[in-house]
Amino acid sequence: MLSLHEDPHFTFQFADDRIIPKFHLEDIEAGRRVSVFKIDAVTGERLGLLATAIVGEGGWVDLDQPIIVRAGDAFVAVPEALTSEAPAASPPASSP
Repeated sequence: MLSLHEDPHFTFQFADDRIIPKFHLEDIEAGRRVSVFKIDAVTGERLGLLATAIVGEGGWVDLDQPIIVRAGDAFVAVPEALTSEAPAASPPASSP
């Protein structure tokens, strides 16, 4: 079955303390904006925005500030939705 809507996101969970300066997103094109949220590792509830970044070549996301995670922490990277059409142009202004 083909879904009408899909929210692709990437969840990262860690068994050890780490400093994350960059991460990789499979099949996400360069130039796309990504929001990174801290999440509850059990429920998946978003707890706060950690960073926003732009996907680079090969799907790599380099963060301005590294994310520090503790054992058991998790975060989710959510790529910005693509728009399939450009916004409609405004009609030309008319003069009186």
